[in-house]
Amino acid sequence: MLIRDLQVEHRNIPLRTPFKTALRTATEIESIEVTIQLENGITGKGAAAPTWVITGDSTESIQAALLGPIKEALAGKDIYHFQLLLDAIQRCCIGNTSAKAAADIALYDAYSKLLHVPLYNLLGGNKSLNTSMTVGVDTPDKMAADAKKCVKDGFSRLKIKVGSQPELDLTRISAIRDVVPAEVTLRLDANQGWNPKQAVQLINQMEAMDAGIEFIEQPIAARDLDGLKFVTDHVNIPIMADESLFSPKDALQLVSGHYVDLLNIKLMKCGGIANAWKIASMAEISGVACMIGSMMEPAHSVGAAAHFAAAHPNVIYFDLDAPLWLSETPDVIAYEGEELRLSRRPGIGQLG
Repeated sequence: MLIRDLQVEHRNIPLRTPFKTALRTATEIESIEVTIQLENGITGKGAAAPTWVITGDSTESIQAALLGPIKEALAGKDIYHFQLLLDAIQRCCIGNTSAKAAADIALYDAYSKLLHVPLYNLLGGNKSLNTSMTVGVDTPDKMAADAKKCVKDGFSRLKIKVGSQPELDLTRISAIRDVVPAEVTLRLDANQGWNPKQAVQLINQMEAMDAGIEFIEQPIAARDLDGLKFVTDHVNIPIMADESLFSPKDALQLVSGHYVDLLNIKLMKCGGIANAWKIASMAEISGVACMIGSMMEPAHSVGAAAHFAAAHPNVIYFDLDAPLWLSETPDVIAYEGEELRLSRRPGIGQLG
């Protein structure tokens, strides 16, 4: 079954409220959507969002990669050579992980539709999913109010953005802990906002506060692996790599060197489901658990990430709240409080 064509569209999706991290403030996302068409009329859809400060991918670079080397690698090829095509996506150009993720997702979507199964069945699992809800970085009082609302909306796991003003981070956590029940779990994401000694000092103080912190994502600069290991070795709260992890090669280095305790996999960073599966399996061999994460990106790519997470046994944490920030209702994934529901239709599916 040959791949007849690959097409790309671009649109902007406003956010319900601004999304603030230590790296940026977003009021809308750009969605670059790719469609693969098979000769029998079946289509597979993928999507990506440019994130300059994380992946380095722009709207223009994603579109150029999709319509250039990626399209050349796929057009006219037999989709039944599925694994070879997934490899061809990764090999056809350097970098461009977001474009590769969009094409990878579209290929998985088309292939599972061709086989008349949901994507999670193609991948081999369907465990239940839940998500944390993100509290953007802000003043302590505003973050406490936002956290309280998240709990009211049914979320028992809160991802707290910190790091933009490290001197305020203890106050932020204390303010949040004062207004949410003790059984609500906090997960911190510093987005590279601390230096190693500062991180150890802050985390030790948080441990003394008994703040109920499950783990801390990327406390320091992504490429400072020695500093990352210093933090991991000098605190009790588990440390998770995020921006330090793009590729399976990165995962091998992180787990073999014991630089972190946990890995956060994002399709836009690693280039799609195929590489995400390699990362999670490699971590599993080393006894390192994984989380599936999402950036500010379209619901379709988050849906693909959810199918992957539902199938892989070593993905045990889930951070898939991005569609809840969008002004449009997601059509491939449903939220009931913190619980996620996937479509039973072929591919990534449509709800209804």
